[in-house]
Amino acid sequence: MCGGGGAWGGGGGGGPRDFAATVDPDVVVIFAPDHFNGFFYRQMPPFCLGVAARAVGDYSSLAGDLAVPSGLARELAGAVLAAGVDLPVSHLMEVDHATAQPLRELFGSLDARPVIPVFVNAAAPPLGPLSRARALGAAIGQFFAARDERVLFVGSGGISHDPPVPALDTAPAPVAERLVSGRPLTAEEAERKHTGAVAEGERLAAGTSDRMALTPDWDEAFLDLLATGKLTELDGWSNEEIGRHGGGAHEIRAWIAAYAALAAAGPYEVGYRYYRAIPEYIAGFAVTTALPVS
Repeated sequence: MCGGGGAWGGGGGGGPRDFAATVDPDVVVIFAPDHFNGFFYRQMPPFCLGVAARAVGDYSSLAGDLAVPSGLARELAGAVLAAGVDLPVSHLMEVDHATAQPLRELFGSLDARPVIPVFVNAAAPPLGPLSRARALGAAIGQFFAARDERVLFVGSGGISHDPPVPALDTAPAPVAERLVSGRPLTAEEAERKHTGAVAEGERLAAGTSDRMALTPDWDEAFLDLLATGKLTELDGWSNEEIGRHGGGAHEIRAWIAAYAALAAAGPYEVGYRYYRAIPEYIAGFAVTTALPVS
């Protein structure tokens, strides 16, 4: 897989699955990247909110429709726009393992709870500053802070990792064409992508890969900033600095958006934190849970 980890915010305690069960959310808002499975260069927004969505089932993740509350999703999108954050909407959003895997691990299926998916671009340059991801999360959190729903905010993505995701400027012509057009992968291409990622992970674990090594110290420093609520300090992290920890490290934007959404309700406290660098999976993995102090 290309990346992993997540930040869950709401109410409850224990491990992530127990946490989600205790929260018993009325709605889940999941901030997640995409790996050229649903969003392509023919139109590449920095963010997008799904009014309706389906998972494509890449890397053996669940496929099918998400239970998106369309009316609430449209109302949320309007409120975020009114707050000054440009947020396109999609009535036919396609999401990949970055969305499907957390929903499976937390709830067992894609449609067990109402879910509003929010795409956060982390793979397709140009990328905006981290402050925009924070502003997006804050606007979404402010919308729900004024309402009565029990909300679980989920941020999905790896920390340091450099997966073999093709770049438009250097990809072979057929691959570059797909990065733009969004042509579905053939079964052969999907299998080659899967086995190639597995082989690259084995090489990274053996020390023979050309991919960037994982940087656990940087990962832990990022988690420390989230835990202490110092989200504005992340505004000073440049895209160049983030990229030195792998192309996939930009997925921290989803974490920042989720924590900013939680912070809109006031100070919070991280109750569960797990981290492990897993070179075989080409990713620094982490899971945290957090609650409003009040």
